Amino acid sequence: MAIGASLFVAACGGQAPTSSNVAPVPSATAAPPTTAPPATIALTSTIVPATATASPATAVTPAVVAAMATSAAGNTTVSTSSGPTIDYKIVADGTQASYRVREQLVRLSAPSDAVGTTKNVTGDIVLDADGQVVSNQSKLVVDLSSLQSDSNMRDGFIQRSTLQTTQYPTATFVPTAVKGLSSPLPTSGQQTFQLIGDMTIHGVTRLVTLNVTTQVNGKDVTGQAITNFKFEDFGMTPPSSMAVLSVVDDVKLEVTLHLTQSA
Repeated sequence: MAIGASLFVAACGGQAPTSSNVAPVPSATAAPPTTAPPATIALTSTIVPATATASPATAVTPAVVAAMATSAAGNTTVSTSSGPTIDYKIVADGTQASYRVREQLVRLSAPSDAVGTTKNVTGDIVLDADGQVVSNQSKLVVDLSSLQSDSNMRDGFIQRSTLQTTQYPTATFVPTAVKGLSSPLPTSGQQTFQLIGDMTIHGVTRLVTLNVTTQVNGKDVTGQAITNFKFEDFGMTPPSSMAVLSVVDDVKLEVTLHLTQSA
């Protein structure tokens, strides 16, 4: 699985061109002086609008940049904070990643779900003091070569022909923003929110949204993150063999999470 966002700030000012060859203004009244356009600040991000304009008198400070990084969608923001952070580390016990695909096998009279699972999931999710994800310190990694279903034949085919795990052994997810998470972070109870970020599978990176539900118990967090995508979204084709009549081109990715807040 796959489990960044970058913020670039550039300030530039304009100045009216001057030339000795410019013809004089025919009117007796002198032309008003040309006023330089206000400085602009360009922001590039997966979530943040491409450009924004600041008043000429506004200084480009970290506070201004943070405010402009707030999405119009609400409390969806991108953070690369260098201040105090909270690090949630993946706990192997209780964490796993699974795919679920609807298929029709020749030997069965009705469609069924093919489910492959691995417990080889590692990584961290780091939040800043405001509860926003710190993308340059957060990453989830899934070992695709260890996925197992109820059929060794299916597993071998998917690893060789679909995922091509010899060349692309892992899926990664780098969260770049969070939407709907309470701030300050709760120490108990259930939370439902979205993690938005860059997922890389089969050598292809796309922006995806994980719908997350967690249960918080002090520094211990458990929950589930779910998203759907098509095979072609990541440069793959649905599995096809003599034993399979059809496969629905819809992959459901489910990650069962167990995280603990590091000291």
